[in-house]
Amino acid sequence: MVLIANLSVFSIIQVDRQLHTPMYFFLSSLSILDVCYSTIILPAMVVNAITGNRRISYSGCFIQLYFFICVGGTECLLLAAMAYDRYVAICNPLQYVLIMNKRFCSYIVAGCFLLGLLNAIFHTLMTLNLTFCGDHHIRHFFCDVLPMLEAACSNIQSSQVLLHVVTIFLGMSPFLLVMNSYIHIISTILKIRSLERRQKVFSTCSSHLIVVTIFYITAMFNYNGPSSGDSFIIVQVSSVLYGILSPMLNPMIYSLRNQEVRKAFKKAMTRTQIVIRTIRLYNLNLKNVKLHALIS
Repeated sequence: MVLIANLSVFSIIQVDRQLHTPMYFFLSSLSILDVCYSTIILPAMVVNAITGNRRISYSGCFIQLYFFICVGGTECLLLAAMAYDRYVAICNPLQYVLIMNKRFCSYIVAGCFLLGLLNAIFHTLMTLNLTFCGDHHIRHFFCDVLPMLEAACSNIQSSQVLLHVVTIFLGMSPFLLVMNSYIHIISTILKIRSLERRQKVFSTCSSHLIVVTIFYITAMFNYNGPSSGDSFIIVQVSSVLYGILSPMLNPMIYSLRNQEVRKAFKKAMTRTQIVIRTIRLYNLNLKNVKLHALIS
């Protein structure tokens, strides 16, 4: 579901020229990130569930750790950029084209990916310096920072400090920026005289805000939650919410509820059906020609 929904949204945005706008540029980037989320953790989880073999190599564990942190940090920043894009579009529509131009949007997305990359490098290097004793048992669905710190038998104080600092910088700060943007958006919506239009815009923004809040709150709790004891299962549940549920909901909330995307999707389906019918008709005519030639 995650792969089909996100790849469909990305393909539709790339094919339809009417969707080549800043908002859909950010949405296509979000779809790619959500696809990466799925391919990093879900295939390994499925294999573990089917085969019962829950082992992972030392290098494979750190590769999974690196890419998951990289994608997670990038998405935290990208969601904040998308909230700012909606803020400019709704609160300052006359300046939207000038502010959110193609170059500026490209710089924003590139900056999100770069900071996510640097964040992953720092966390991976800090975790690599830890010492792991015993059977190297990780109480989690995949290799993540907090379970790795719990499994370590060396001093983890510096890693915990880095974790708290990064959580404030990549978690709390973007979340506050998102909340600030949506507060201004909601205040602008309340000034709209048309009740129908106000309800439509408010419904869209509220659904965006709910999904974003779930992602940020669970992600921040995951990296600052309990690190030991029975309560560690809460961290596992929060990982499911922001690592699996969010990538599944994002295309539905952000794109598939959007009228422009639905129109583009219907147009693409119509074109596909026409192409299939044309191919079938061509094959049928080709068979008829061969049949007439054979009879002759």
